[in-house]
Amino acid sequence: MASPYPEGDREKVASKLPPALQQELKIRCAELGLDIKDAATAAITTWRTSSQFERDIDTSGAKSFSTWLPLGLYDGFKATCSERGLSYIQGLVQSIRAWLDDNPSPKEVTRPAETRRIVVCNQKGGVGKTTISAGVAEAHAEADGIGAKCLRNFVESLTEIELERLNRTREQLLAVVADYTAGGQRVLLIDYDPQLHLSNQLGIPAISVGEESLVTHMTGEPRGDIRDLVVPIEDPRFGGRLHVLPGTREGFLLDSKLALTAAQSRGFQKETALERALRPLEEDYDVIVIDSPPSLGLSMDAGLYYARRRPNEKPGRSGVLIPVQSEDSSADAYQMLVDQIDDLRDDLHLEIDLLGIVVNLFDSRRGYIATSSLEEWHNLEDQAVIAVVDDLKEQRETVRLKKPLLAYVPESKQANVMRLIVAGAGK
Repeated sequence: MASPYPEGDREKVASKLPPALQQELKIRCAELGLDIKDAATAAITTWRTSSQFERDIDTSGAKSFSTWLPLGLYDGFKATCSERGLSYIQGLVQSIRAWLDDNPSPKEVTRPAETRRIVVCNQKGGVGKTTISAGVAEAHAEADGIGAKCLRNFVESLTEIELERLNRTREQLLAVVADYTAGGQRVLLIDYDPQLHLSNQLGIPAISVGEESLVTHMTGEPRGDIRDLVVPIEDPRFGGRLHVLPGTREGFLLDSKLALTAAQSRGFQKETALERALRPLEEDYDVIVIDSPPSLGLSMDAGLYYARRRPNEKPGRSGVLIPVQSEDSSADAYQMLVDQIDDLRDDLHLEIDLLGIVVNLFDSRRGYIATSSLEEWHNLEDQAVIAVVDDLKEQRETVRLKKPLLAYVPESKQANVMRLIVAGAGK
């Protein structure tokens, strides 16, 4: 049942929730300084777009509950419930429960048991893996609270054409922004690509061939502590929280080295090599972002294995982020990567979450090929486009200046799209 909001743009919705859940929602909103109507809006919006379906929750003893929702949201919510074969009460309970789990009490916040792991990959070169990897890492590391404010202003300024490209309403994006938690985190950015684009773009010297590197640690040939290889990004915006593990051209030999090590060492599992190498670093970081090579070989298997969902880890927290472009060859490369992920899932019985697709270097002036390809990305049944990155000059300038994007132009459109990627990854 619904009735108009006195000030317009919302309607009053009457439903039911179990008393304990109502009380928990009321307390959590008070702790976080939120209105219940805003929390309910974010909860329902996120639940409707989630590909992770919840198990039925006990709704016995449910009592009357009412709130104000944006016009049309409740009708869409009811349609989603019908599609999933759920009662409206069950759908609302699942929405609120998931929102509460995603927004813990400040009194309960502790460092996660597992470091979040984001592997940025695509077998095709030139799609912007390095740009996305660096931007995502920087957004996590910048000062707490700054990114959320910039992102909200950005979303509120989006034009109708830009919203159409994202295939999202402004209300949906604002609900995602309301859950934005990045910032103030300790981040390790890893140059896993032997082409060294990441190291070069940030002005960090690569590790020489023959020297100790991530490759030697992956192949069981370490000569020291991997922590000694890490280099800090010296920029006040990141407060010493952003570090880089430089790449090495010896990575071109990594697949053959892994195969040889596996042949010579009983019990050596190639897929676990990256995780074994990085485990000592995890206690020092909240987030690890990996810029992967354009490869479908053993090194990519190791990267995908590292991105898998670990026991008791929440779905969508770690996983694979896939940059693409709006053209046909990018679609072919995407399918090859998805096939590799599916094979690894089946062979090793893994859960590997796809955190979303980022359409990079988009330029509508390229006409039908660009616009029709973008539409095809949106039409994928099992994956969502979480951001569209325009082909802008700022990224090229940062590469020339060897500066982080979010330090050089922190309030630019491109910087805010990087924050939008972080906000939408895994949701």
